[in-house]
Amino acid sequence: MIKQLREYFSKTEILIWSISSLLVIVSFFLFDRANYLILSASLIGVTYLILNAKGNPLGQVLVIMFSILYGIISYKFSYYGEMITYLGMTMPMAVFALISWLRNPFNGNRAEVTVGSISKAETVFMIVLSALVTLLFYFILQAYYTANILPSTLSVTTSFIAVYLTFRRNPFYAIAYAANDIVLIALWILASLSDTRYISVVVCFAVFLFNDIYSFFCWQKMKKRQSEVISETIVS
Repeated sequence: MIKQLREYFSKTEILIWSISSLLVIVSFFLFDRANYLILSASLIGVTYLILNAKGNPLGQVLVIMFSILYGIISYKFSYYGEMITYLGMTMPMAVFALISWLRNPFNGNRAEVTVGSISKAETVFMIVLSALVTLLFYFILQAYYTANILPSTLSVTTSFIAVYLTFRRNPFYAIAYAANDIVLIALWILASLSDTRYISVVVCFAVFLFNDIYSFFCWQKMKKRQSEVISETIVS
C-alpha cells in the first residue's frame, strides 16, 4: 500500500502534503487543542487538495466530507454565509463534479480526469450566473444577520466560480479556489480577533492557498500532456 502511494505521488507532492499536514497539526495544538472537528476538517482538506491536483475523483469525495465539517464549524461562529455556501452549494456541486470526473476518465484511467475547457460564451454565462447567485445570497445572509457580511458574500462569489469550473474540469478552478482562500483567510482573521482558537483555521486556509496554486500548475501540465497523447493517437 505504502509502495503504491509512493509510486502514485511524486516526492514533491508527498513533501507538500507532509508539510501542509504538519503546519495544520502544529497550529491546532498551539492555538486550539480542543476543537478536533477543525483539525479533522483541515487534514481532510489538505488531502483532497493533493488528490485534486492529480485530477483524482477521490478528491471530490473528500470535498463532500470537508464541506459537511466546515459547515458545522462556520455555524458555530455565526458565519452563516460559509455554512450555507458549503452545505447548500459546494457540497452538492462536489457531487455533480464527482459524477462528471468519473464519467470523463483520461484514456480509461479512473484515477485521472480528462481536462476540460469552456468557451467564451460559457464564461460570460458563468459570470452572469455568479452575479445572480451572489445577489441572492447577499439578501439571504443579510436576513440571517451574518457576521462580516461583505467578505462572506464575496466568498459566495469565489466559491461558486470555483465549483462551476471544477464541475467543468477546467484548470482555472484552482485559481478561483485560491481567490476564495484569500477571502477566507481574511474572514477567519476577523474571527480570531475575538477567539484565538480560530488562528488554526487561518493557517488551514493559508495552506490551502499554496496547495491551490500548486494544483493550477499541475493541471496546466496535465492538460499539455493529455493534448500530446491525443495528438500522437490521432497521428498514429
